[in-house]
Amino acid sequence: MDLGIRGKRAIVSGASKGLGRACAHSLVAEGVSIAIVARGEEALIQVARELRKIAQGDVVPIVADIATVEGRARVLAAFPDPDILVNNSGGPPAGDFREFGRDDWIRALDLCLLAPIEMIRLTLDGMVARSFGRIVNVTSYSVKLPIDTLSLSNGARGGLTNFVAGIARNVAQHNVTINNLLPGVSNTDRQIATVGAQAKKRGIDVDEMRRLKIASIPAGRMGEPDEFGDTCAWLCSARAGYLTGQNVLLDGGLYPGTF
Repeated sequence: MDLGIRGKRAIVSGASKGLGRACAHSLVAEGVSIAIVARGEEALIQVARELRKIAQGDVVPIVADIATVEGRARVLAAFPDPDILVNNSGGPPAGDFREFGRDDWIRALDLCLLAPIEMIRLTLDGMVARSFGRIVNVTSYSVKLPIDTLSLSNGARGGLTNFVAGIARNVAQHNVTINNLLPGVSNTDRQIATVGAQAKKRGIDVDEMRRLKIASIPAGRMGEPDEFGDTCAWLCSARAGYLTGQNVLLDGGLYPGTF
C-alpha cells in the first residue's frame, strides 16, 4: 500500500533507539524527509547513517533535549514546517511512588506531558494552513492499564491523553489528525528496565519476571519495534485521515477491556 506521504516532512523525537528509531525507519521507507532528534549524539549519528541508506529525502540528525525550550527551538530552527510530528521519549524511571519527590514529578511532566504539548503548539497551525498534518504521541498501554511501578509515567501520559482528546476534534476538518499510539510490552531497552523494577518489587529473578510477563500476553510474545514503526507510519499516512483523537493499542491483546 502506498501511504501517500512521499515527500512529506517529519520530526521524530527519541529517535536514537527503540520505538522512536523504528518509527523513523518506517517513515523514511515511505519516502518521507525526516529530522531525528535525541540527546545522545553518537547513537543518533549512527541511526542517521542507517536511514540514509534507504532514504529518498533528507535525513537530519538534531542533538537536542526536546523537554527544554532551547531544545525545541533548535529542532524547529533546523527543520521548520513539519507535516508529521511523532512525539516520543524514553519514559521516566520506574519505582515506588513514595521514592519520588517534586523534582522527579516535574521532570516527568516536562518530558511526557509538557514537551509534547509544546511541540504540538509550535507546529499545529502550520499543518492547518497546509491542510495536512499527522501528529502521533507515543505513550503506553499503561494509560489504559496502569502499572504500579510506573507512577511517574502513568500520571504524565494520562494527562497528555486527556489533552489530545480536548483538541483533536478542533482541527480534524483541516485534514490534521492527532492520535496516541500505545505500545504494550515491547522488545526494547525500556522494557528491560521495567521488568527489572517489577522483579525487584516482587522479590523474584528478572528472567522469571520476564517469563511471567510474556505469559500474560495473549500473543505469547513481546512486540517488535518494526511492527510498532509500521503502525506509526500508517497513522501518519494519507490513508489515516479519518482517524483522530484515538488511543491505538499495540499490545498483543494484553489489555483485557472492550473500550
